[in-house]
Amino acid sequence: EVQLVESGGGLVQPGGSLRLSCAASGFTFSSYAMSWVRQAPGKGLEWVAYINIGGGSYADSVKGRFTISRDNAKNTVYLQMNMLTPADTAVYYCWVGYWGQGTQVTVSS
Repeated sequence: EVQLVESGGGLVQPGGSLRLSCAASGFTFSSYAMSWVRQAPGKGLEWVAYINIGGGSYADSVKGRFTISRDNAKNTVYLQMNMLTPADTAVYYCWVGYWGQGTQVTVSS
């Protein structure tokens, strides 16, 4: 059974940073590309970042501020988020064809 467990969200002030983690199980983690997707209040899903063996790709809205990485030994994918703005407020999900429960990120002063 595939399981994805996101963590690391919270309340942060504009300009602050957070690091999200997604612990994966139930599949051969190192063989799959992983993505982060977010959903802001009242809006649809937005792809944020993607990582495969060749490296990461980013949505224009987060490029230069967010960094996706993975630790195949820990079956975990990370999203380092810097210079956060209120527009980054959303529930963040990792995705590999399956969804986790998400982790809430709120950027507010």
